[in-house]
Amino acid sequence: MTIKTGPIERQPLWFMALFALAVSGGSIAYVPLLTVLLPIKITALMADQDVEALARVTFYGAIIASLANIAFGMLSDRFANRTVWIAAGLVLSTGLLIAIGSASTLSQVIILVMCWQIGLNMMLAPLVAWAGDCFPDEQKGTLGGFLAFGPAIGAMAGSLVTFEAIVPSDWRLIAVAVLVIVTVAPVLILGRGHTRPELMRPVFEEDPEQEAHPLRNRKAAVRMWIARFLVQISEAGLFAFLLFWLRSIIPDFHENTAANIFSLVLIAAVPVSLWLGSWSDRSAKPIIPLVVTGALSSVGLLIMAFSGGITVAIAGYVVFGIAATVFLSLHTGQTLRVLPEPQNRGRDLGVFNLTNTVPSLVMPWLTLTLVPSFGFSALFICFAVLVALGAGLLVGVTNRLASP
Repeated sequence: MTIKTGPIERQPLWFMALFALAVSGGSIAYVPLLTVLLPIKITALMADQDVEALARVTFYGAIIASLANIAFGMLSDRFANRTVWIAAGLVLSTGLLIAIGSASTLSQVIILVMCWQIGLNMMLAPLVAWAGDCFPDEQKGTLGGFLAFGPAIGAMAGSLVTFEAIVPSDWRLIAVAVLVIVTVAPVLILGRGHTRPELMRPVFEEDPEQEAHPLRNRKAAVRMWIARFLVQISEAGLFAFLLFWLRSIIPDFHENTAANIFSLVLIAAVPVSLWLGSWSDRSAKPIIPLVVTGALSSVGLLIMAFSGGITVAIAGYVVFGIAATVFLSLHTGQTLRVLPEPQNRGRDLGVFNLTNTVPSLVMPWLTLTLVPSFGFSALFICFAVLVALGAGLLVGVTNRLASP
């Protein structure tokens, strides 16, 4: 079987915006819960044993999320209508999200969070795969730029639902559920008929037309997977230990200031992502922005490692945070370009999703090994080396694209 390589109709900007809003709904679903609301719930139940209990909940949840994402990606491959899975996951995850608030024991919280992860990934796995069914390669950079809104909106949602003048504490989880529905439902209602059959036609290794797609092969996909995994280890480390690091420099550094820096970095990354994503589409150089932002992420980590004061330290974090956020956003769009088999797109994206969950299991061991003996500088040097290796792997992908 061969595939046609003619031009595919581009998607309208409004559909891309609605799709990015739906992906942002996924961030709204888990960022406020995992960073603020779940720790508060655990503390209320477990008091001085809250850290260990929270670690158990997040560990089990990460395992279930990894497995569920692959499983529902595969199911959405086998049953062509991905929007049905997205809608079912939306209903299930929001219902379970509200139910977490009524849990009265740690065991109930663990079970509900694991079930919630199943529902959430029932929604997210087909949603990301749907992008591959809809957006041609010529728009994947711009799509990645739009996806940068997700982390920023998720962080802002966390600030909104914890602002008691607007949302009473008993209504926080309900408010999150409503926000998720409001952001995801529009693309399900208005986005029908936007799949492109040419993008969904099965492709096999023996197809001679595969040579027309220099990035669409397993070697490029493996390099992309490893590069994202290495960057995500560093990103997860800073996500978890940013406040601890800042307080190692200034002991009374306020948590609200740290949260504001984190949010501003995510917001600043949005216009950079949009510009670089659009440039990569216009110039037909999809991987170069990933190499550049990966290298800048490494530079930012080195600045943090060798900073002599709080001003330089924060400047280094800003460089790292913006570059890493742009990298991860654009990488998501370009991952859709390298997957070799459209008929297994959901499954393969589930495997790529492991780069988002496994680092949270790896990163604590690196931290516990390096920080107590050598300080945060050693940890950041280690992160910088890992990120630089990831950027170097993508140079090879860029060369492959440029070769005749």
